[in-house]
Amino acid sequence: MKPRHKRIGLIAGGLAALSTAAYFVFNALDSNLAFFVTPTEIAAGKAPQGKIFRVGGMVREGSLRRDNLTVHFVITDTAKDVPVAYTGILPDLFKEGKGAVAQGKIGADGIFVASEVLAKHDENYMPPEAQHAVDQAQQTAKTLKP
Repeated sequence: MKPRHKRIGLIAGGLAALSTAAYFVFNALDSNLAFFVTPTEIAAGKAPQGKIFRVGGMVREGSLRRDNLTVHFVITDTAKDVPVAYTGILPDLFKEGKGAVAQGKIGADGIFVASEVLAKHDENYMPPEAQHAVDQAQQTAKTLKP
């Protein structure tokens, strides 16, 4: 075999290995990527169907209810509400009227089934996406009121 053919074979093999590695990296990244969606966007039908995403806002006062190990609550951006069901232990800082972000999928019944719930970590903190969603919803509500 000529040296030229060996070089072409090595280059082709290297490109194939690089392509395979890139495929696996991007596939893993795509499966672990969770977009943030507001309750208003979910109500408008802009939520990813069949994919994991995050929804955030404030936990509506009086909405927290427990069924054995499952916790039901409502996340709101003051314009729209999303019912959430979560089976597991909630963070210590999770409370009604405080900010929270839930990660999961929308079920067939329209209830967001969370696999993870995050709560704010101090009195002044809210995830930037959730704060932006709440601010937008409040601004929209102000412009709609006469």
